Amino acid sequence: MESMSDKPNVALLGCGYWGKNLARNFHRLRALSCVCDPSEAGRATASAIADGVQTTDQFETVFRDSEIDAVAIATPAPSHFELAAEALRAGKDVFVEKPMTLHADEADQLQEIAKEQQRVLMVGHLMEYHPAVQHLREAITGGEFGEVRYLISNRLNFGIVRTAENAWWSLAPHDISVILRLMGGLPESVTCHGGSFVTEGVNDLANAQLQFSAGRQARIAVSWLHPVKERKLFVIGSERSAIFDDTANSLTLFDQQVNVNKGIPELNDQGAKSIVLPVDEPLQRECQHFLECVQTRATPLTDGASGAAVVRVLEAGQRSLEQGGKEIQIDEH
Repeated sequence: MESMSDKPNVALLGCGYWGKNLARNFHRLRALSCVCDPSEAGRATASAIADGVQTTDQFETVFRDSEIDAVAIATPAPSHFELAAEALRAGKDVFVEKPMTLHADEADQLQEIAKEQQRVLMVGHLMEYHPAVQHLREAITGGEFGEVRYLISNRLNFGIVRTAENAWWSLAPHDISVILRLMGGLPESVTCHGGSFVTEGVNDLANAQLQFSAGRQARIAVSWLHPVKERKLFVIGSERSAIFDDTANSLTLFDQQVNVNKGIPELNDQGAKSIVLPVDEPLQRECQHFLECVQTRATPLTDGASGAAVVRVLEAGQRSLEQGGKEIQIDEH
Protein backbone atom coordinates (compact mmCIF):
# COMPACT_ATOMS: atom_id res chain seq x y z
CA MET A 1 0.00 0.00 0.00
CA GLU A 2 1.64 3.22 -1.10
CA SER A 3 0.17 5.61 1.41
CA MET A 4 -2.46 5.63 4.09
CA SER A 5 -3.77 8.08 6.64
CA ASP A 6 -3.64 7.31 10.35
CA LYS A 7 -6.58 4.92 9.98
CA PRO A 8 -7.47 2.84 6.91
CA ASN A 9 -10.63 3.80 5.05
CA VAL A 10 -13.01 0.87 5.40
CA ALA A 11 -16.12 0.23 3.33
CA LEU A 12 -18.75 -2.06 4.83
CA LEU A 13 -20.76 -4.30 2.52
CA GLY A 14 -24.06 -5.17 4.20
CA CYS A 15 -25.62 -3.34 7.13
CA GLY A 16 -28.23 -5.80 8.33
CA TYR A 17 -28.57 -7.95 11.46
CA TRP A 18 -24.82 -8.30 12.05
CA GLY A 19 -23.42 -5.70 9.68
CA LYS A 20 -24.83 -2.89 11.81
CA ASN A 21 -22.55 -4.01 14.66
CA LEU A 22 -19.53 -3.81 12.37
CA ALA A 23 -20.69 -0.36 11.24
CA ARG A 24 -20.90 0.79 14.84
CA ASN A 25 -17.44 -0.47 15.73
CA PHE A 26 -15.59 0.69 12.62
CA HIS A 27 -17.28 4.08 13.02
CA ARG A 28 -16.23 4.21 16.67
CA LEU A 29 -12.68 3.43 15.54
CA ARG A 30 -12.93 6.29 13.00
CA ALA A 31 -12.29 4.01 10.05
CA LEU A 32 -15.74 3.69 8.42
CA SER A 33 -15.89 5.75 5.24
CA CYS A 34 -18.66 4.06 3.27
CA VAL A 35 -21.50 1.56 3.68
CA CYS A 36 -22.90 -0.35 0.73
CA ASP A 37 -26.24 -2.10 1.08
CA PRO A 38 -28.69 -2.86 -1.75
CA SER A 39 -31.63 -2.26 0.60
CA GLU A 40 -32.89 1.15 1.58
CA ALA A 41 -33.36 -0.10 5.15
CA GLY A 42 -29.71 -1.10 5.38
CA ARG A 43 -28.53 2.28 4.16
CA ALA A 44 -30.88 4.03 6.59
CA THR A 45 -29.47 1.94 9.44
CA ALA A 46 -25.93 2.94 8.43
CA SER A 47 -26.84 6.62 8.36
CA ALA A 48 -28.41 6.36 11.82
CA ILE A 49 -25.32 4.66 13.25
CA ALA A 50 -22.71 6.81 11.52
CA ASP A 51 -24.16 10.22 10.78
CA GLY A 52 -22.77 11.61 7.55
CA VAL A 53 -21.21 8.36 6.32
CA GLN A 54 -21.34 7.85 2.56
CA THR A 55 -23.82 5.18 1.44
CA THR A 56 -24.39 3.42 -1.85
CA ASP A 57 -26.34 0.48 -3.23
CA GLN A 58 -23.66 -0.50 -5.76
CA PHE A 59 -20.80 -2.82 -4.73
CA GLU A 60 -18.86 -1.87 -7.87
CA THR A 61 -18.75 1.73 -6.68
CA VAL A 62 -16.80 0.59 -3.63
CA PHE A 63 -14.40 -1.61 -5.59
CA ARG A 64 -13.59 1.23 -8.02
CA ASP A 65 -13.00 3.81 -5.29
CA SER A 66 -9.24 4.33 -4.91
CA GLU A 67 -9.80 6.03 -1.54
CA ILE A 68 -11.10 2.78 -0.02
CA ASP A 69 -8.27 0.76 1.53
CA ALA A 70 -10.23 -2.17 2.91
CA VAL A 71 -13.62 -3.87 2.69
CA ALA A 72 -15.60 -5.60 5.45
CA ILE A 73 -18.18 -8.09 4.16
CA ALA A 74 -21.31 -8.82 6.19
CA THR A 75 -23.66 -9.88 3.42
CA PRO A 76 -25.47 -13.26 3.32
CA ALA A 77 -23.00 -16.16 3.30
CA PRO A 78 -23.69 -17.32 -0.30
CA SER A 79 -22.29 -13.98 -1.56
CA HIS A 80 -19.08 -14.04 0.50
CA PHE A 81 -16.85 -15.74 -2.06
CA GLU A 82 -17.77 -13.60 -5.04
CA LEU A 83 -17.60 -10.29 -3.16
CA ALA A 84 -14.36 -11.14 -1.34
CA ALA A 85 -12.69 -12.28 -4.56
CA GLU A 86 -13.75 -9.13 -6.39
CA ALA A 87 -12.59 -6.89 -3.53
CA LEU A 88 -9.19 -8.61 -3.34
CA ARG A 89 -8.69 -8.30 -7.11
CA ALA A 90 -9.59 -4.61 -6.82
CA GLY A 91 -6.64 -4.20 -4.44
CA LYS A 92 -8.64 -4.02 -1.21
CA ASP A 93 -7.76 -5.76 2.05
CA VAL A 94 -10.70 -7.90 3.12
CA PHE A 95 -12.49 -8.79 6.33
CA VAL A 96 -15.20 -11.37 5.68
CA GLU A 97 -17.72 -12.56 8.22
CA LYS A 98 -18.17 -16.24 9.11
CA PRO A 99 -18.59 -18.58 7.44
CA MET A 100 -15.80 -17.46 5.12
CA THR A 101 -17.39 -19.33 2.20
CA LEU A 102 -19.82 -22.23 1.77
CA HIS A 103 -17.23 -24.50 0.14
CA ALA A 104 -13.65 -25.31 1.12
CA ASP A 105 -12.38 -25.02 -2.45
CA GLU A 106 -13.70 -21.44 -2.58
CA ALA A 107 -11.93 -20.68 0.72
CA ASP A 108 -8.71 -22.01 -0.80
CA GLN A 109 -9.22 -19.84 -3.87
CA LEU A 110 -9.63 -16.71 -1.73
CA GLN A 111 -6.34 -17.48 0.01
CA GLU A 112 -4.60 -17.80 -3.34
CA ILE A 113 -6.09 -14.54 -4.63
CA ALA A 114 -5.07 -12.71 -1.43
CA LYS A 115 -1.53 -14.07 -1.79
CA GLU A 116 -1.33 -13.08 -5.46
CA GLN A 117 -2.64 -9.58 -4.74
CA GLN A 118 -0.58 -9.24 -1.54
CA ARG A 119 -3.71 -8.34 0.38
CA VAL A 120 -4.76 -8.98 3.98
CA LEU A 121 -7.53 -11.58 4.28
CA MET A 122 -9.20 -11.92 7.68
CA VAL A 123 -12.23 -13.96 8.76
CA GLY A 124 -14.72 -12.79 11.41
CA HIS A 125 -14.32 -15.54 14.00
CA LEU A 126 -15.45 -13.28 16.82
CA MET A 127 -15.01 -15.62 19.77
CA GLU A 128 -11.27 -15.92 19.19
CA TYR A 129 -11.02 -12.27 20.25
CA HIS A 130 -12.84 -12.81 23.53
CA PRO A 131 -10.47 -12.32 26.51
CA ALA A 132 -11.60 -15.64 28.02
CA VAL A 133 -10.68 -17.59 24.89
CA GLN A 134 -7.38 -15.75 24.61
CA HIS A 135 -6.62 -16.59 28.25
CA LEU A 136 -7.42 -20.26 27.61
CA ARG A 137 -5.29 -20.34 24.48
CA GLU A 138 -2.27 -18.91 26.30
CA ALA A 139 -2.75 -21.22 29.30
CA ILE A 140 -3.05 -24.32 27.12
CA THR A 141 -0.02 -23.31 25.05
CA GLY A 142 1.89 -22.74 28.29
CA GLY A 143 1.10 -26.26 29.50
CA GLU A 144 -1.11 -25.23 32.42
CA PHE A 145 -3.84 -27.70 31.43
CA GLY A 146 -1.48 -30.58 30.82
CA GLU A 147 -2.99 -32.73 28.08
CA VAL A 148 -6.29 -31.31 26.80
CA ARG A 149 -8.52 -34.35 26.71
CA TYR A 150 -11.84 -33.03 25.49
CA LEU A 151 -13.89 -29.89 24.95
CA ILE A 152 -17.67 -29.41 25.12
CA SER A 153 -19.26 -26.34 23.55
CA ASN A 154 -22.97 -25.51 23.89
CA ARG A 155 -24.57 -22.69 21.90
CA LEU A 156 -28.29 -22.90 22.64
CA ASN A 157 -31.06 -20.32 22.63
CA PHE A 158 -34.66 -19.61 21.75
CA GLY A 159 -33.44 -17.38 18.98
CA ILE A 160 -33.77 -16.46 15.33
CA VAL A 161 -35.17 -19.49 13.47
CA ARG A 162 -33.87 -19.54 9.90
CA THR A 163 -35.62 -21.25 7.02
CA ALA A 164 -32.67 -21.54 4.61
CA GLU A 165 -29.40 -21.74 6.58
CA ASN A 166 -29.42 -24.48 9.21
CA ALA A 167 -28.27 -24.20 12.84
CA TRP A 168 -25.02 -26.01 12.08
CA TRP A 169 -23.87 -23.41 9.54
CA SER A 170 -25.42 -20.47 11.38
CA LEU A 171 -24.20 -21.14 14.93
CA ALA A 172 -21.42 -23.73 14.95
CA PRO A 173 -18.68 -21.67 13.19
CA HIS A 174 -18.10 -19.83 16.48
CA ASP A 175 -17.53 -23.06 18.37
CA ILE A 176 -15.50 -24.73 15.64
CA SER A 177 -13.06 -21.84 15.33
CA VAL A 178 -12.39 -21.84 19.08
CA ILE A 179 -12.07 -25.61 19.27
CA LEU A 180 -9.60 -25.76 16.37
CA ARG A 181 -7.54 -23.02 18.00
CA LEU A 182 -7.45 -24.69 21.41
CA MET A 183 -6.83 -28.15 19.93
CA GLY A 184 -4.12 -26.85 17.63
CA GLY A 185 -5.51 -28.03 14.31
CA LEU A 186 -8.14 -29.94 12.38
CA PRO A 187 -9.92 -33.03 13.73
CA GLU A 188 -9.51 -36.37 12.01
CA SER A 189 -13.25 -36.88 11.61
CA VAL A 190 -16.67 -35.37 12.30
CA THR A 191 -19.92 -37.09 13.23
CA CYS A 192 -23.06 -34.95 13.30
CA HIS A 193 -26.71 -35.68 14.09
CA GLY A 194 -29.55 -33.17 13.78
CA GLY A 195 -33.24 -32.55 13.77
CA SER A 196 -35.57 -30.54 11.51
CA PHE A 197 -38.63 -29.51 13.50
CA VAL A 198 -39.79 -26.22 11.97
CA THR A 199 -38.82 -26.27 8.29
CA GLU A 200 -38.39 -29.60 6.53
CA GLY A 201 -34.78 -30.20 5.59
CA VAL A 202 -33.41 -27.33 7.70
CA ASN A 203 -31.80 -28.58 10.90
CA ASP A 204 -32.87 -26.57 13.95
CA LEU A 205 -30.62 -28.75 16.12
CA ALA A 206 -27.17 -30.22 15.55
CA ASN A 207 -24.99 -32.34 17.83
CA ALA A 208 -21.49 -33.01 16.54
CA GLN A 209 -18.48 -34.96 17.75
CA LEU A 210 -15.03 -34.06 16.50
CA GLN A 211 -12.37 -36.75 16.83
CA PHE A 212 -8.78 -35.51 17.14
CA SER A 213 -5.47 -37.34 17.25
CA ALA A 214 -4.38 -39.25 20.36
CA GLY A 215 -8.01 -39.90 21.34
CA ARG A 216 -8.81 -36.24 22.04
CA GLN A 217 -12.40 -35.19 21.41
CA ALA A 218 -14.70 -32.20 21.17
CA ARG A 219 -18.48 -32.03 21.25
CA ILE A 220 -20.68 -29.26 19.90
CA ALA A 221 -24.39 -28.71 20.54
CA VAL A 222 -26.24 -25.91 18.72
CA SER A 223 -29.95 -25.09 18.63
CA TRP A 224 -32.27 -22.11 18.24
CA LEU A 225 -35.22 -23.93 19.86
CA HIS A 226 -33.75 -24.19 23.38
CA PRO A 227 -35.91 -22.61 26.12
CA VAL A 228 -33.01 -20.72 27.73
CA LYS A 229 -29.83 -19.14 26.43
CA GLU A 230 -26.67 -21.13 27.09
CA ARG A 231 -23.25 -20.38 25.70
CA LYS A 232 -20.72 -22.43 27.60
CA LEU A 233 -17.37 -23.96 26.80
CA PHE A 234 -15.92 -26.73 28.97
CA VAL A 235 -12.20 -27.50 28.71
CA ILE A 236 -11.06 -30.73 30.35
CA GLY A 237 -7.33 -31.29 30.78
CA SER A 238 -5.17 -33.73 32.69
CA GLU A 239 -3.97 -31.03 35.09
CA ARG A 240 -6.70 -28.40 35.02
CA SER A 241 -10.20 -27.80 33.67
CA ALA A 242 -12.21 -24.68 32.91
CA ILE A 243 -15.70 -23.37 32.24
CA PHE A 244 -16.21 -20.28 30.09
CA ASP A 245 -19.75 -18.91 30.37
CA ASP A 246 -20.15 -16.33 27.62
CA THR A 247 -23.57 -15.13 28.80
CA ALA A 248 -22.12 -14.29 32.23
CA ASN A 249 -18.74 -13.18 30.85
CA SER A 250 -17.07 -15.49 33.35
CA LEU A 251 -14.10 -17.86 33.21
CA THR A 252 -13.51 -20.32 36.06
CA LEU A 253 -10.44 -22.53 36.36
CA PHE A 254 -10.52 -25.78 38.32
CA ASP A 255 -7.36 -27.35 39.72
CA GLN A 256 -8.52 -30.94 39.50
CA GLN A 257 -6.64 -34.10 38.60
CA VAL A 258 -7.27 -37.82 38.71
CA ASN A 259 -4.22 -39.71 39.98
CA VAL A 260 -3.96 -43.48 39.72
CA ASN A 261 -2.43 -45.09 42.81
CA LYS A 262 -1.83 -48.83 42.51
CA GLY A 263 -4.53 -49.06 39.87
CA ILE A 264 -7.07 -47.10 41.91
CA PRO A 265 -8.17 -43.66 40.59
CA GLU A 266 -7.93 -40.94 43.23
CA LEU A 267 -9.62 -37.55 42.87
CA ASN A 268 -7.50 -34.53 43.67
CA ASP A 269 -9.55 -31.34 43.88
CA GLN A 270 -7.59 -28.25 44.85
CA GLY A 271 -10.44 -25.81 44.31
CA ALA A 272 -11.40 -23.25 41.72
CA LYS A 273 -10.64 -19.64 40.94
CA SER A 274 -12.37 -17.04 38.82
CA ILE A 275 -10.44 -15.04 36.24
CA VAL A 276 -11.25 -11.33 36.10
CA LEU A 277 -12.09 -10.53 32.48
CA PRO A 278 -12.10 -7.12 30.77
CA VAL A 279 -15.53 -5.75 29.98
CA ASP A 280 -14.62 -4.35 26.57
CA GLU A 281 -16.39 -5.63 23.49
CA PRO A 282 -14.70 -8.54 21.64
CA LEU A 283 -16.04 -7.18 18.34
CA GLN A 284 -14.17 -3.93 18.86
CA ARG A 285 -11.00 -5.96 19.53
CA GLU A 286 -11.60 -7.87 16.31
CA CYS A 287 -12.16 -4.73 14.25
CA GLN A 288 -9.11 -3.06 15.78
CA HIS A 289 -7.01 -6.12 14.97
CA PHE A 290 -8.09 -5.93 11.33
CA LEU A 291 -7.16 -2.25 11.11
CA GLU A 292 -3.75 -2.96 12.65
CA CYS A 293 -3.12 -5.79 10.19
CA VAL A 294 -4.03 -3.50 7.29
CA GLN A 295 -1.62 -0.87 8.57
CA THR A 296 1.30 -3.17 9.46
CA ARG A 297 0.68 -5.88 6.81
CA ALA A 298 0.71 -8.51 9.56
CA THR A 299 -1.08 -11.84 9.18
CA PRO A 300 -4.36 -11.80 11.16
CA LEU A 301 -4.97 -14.25 13.98
CA THR A 302 -8.05 -15.47 12.11
CA ASP A 303 -6.53 -15.50 8.66
CA GLY A 304 -7.71 -17.20 5.49
CA ALA A 305 -6.17 -20.53 6.51
CA SER A 306 -8.12 -20.61 9.78
CA GLY A 307 -11.29 -19.63 7.93
CA ALA A 308 -10.80 -22.44 5.42
CA ALA A 309 -10.22 -24.96 8.23
CA VAL A 310 -13.56 -24.02 9.80
CA VAL A 311 -15.31 -24.44 6.44
CA ARG A 312 -13.77 -27.92 6.08
CA VAL A 313 -15.27 -28.97 9.41
CA LEU A 314 -18.63 -27.40 8.50
CA GLU A 315 -18.68 -29.29 5.19
CA ALA A 316 -17.83 -32.58 6.90
CA GLY A 317 -20.55 -31.99 9.49
CA GLN A 318 -23.08 -31.22 6.77
CA ARG A 319 -22.22 -34.41 4.90
CA SER A 320 -22.62 -36.34 8.15
CA LEU A 321 -26.04 -34.73 8.75
CA GLU A 322 -27.14 -35.66 5.24
CA GLN A 323 -25.95 -39.26 5.71
CA GLY A 324 -27.72 -39.90 9.01
CA GLY A 325 -24.78 -39.26 11.30
CA LYS A 326 -22.11 -41.14 9.37
CA GLU A 327 -18.52 -40.47 10.48
CA ILE A 328 -16.84 -38.25 7.87
CA GLN A 329 -13.06 -38.09 7.55
CA ILE A 330 -11.55 -34.61 7.26
CA ASP A 331 -9.55 -33.71 4.19
CA GLU A 332 -6.37 -32.15 5.58
CA HIS A 333 -5.61 -30.54 2.20
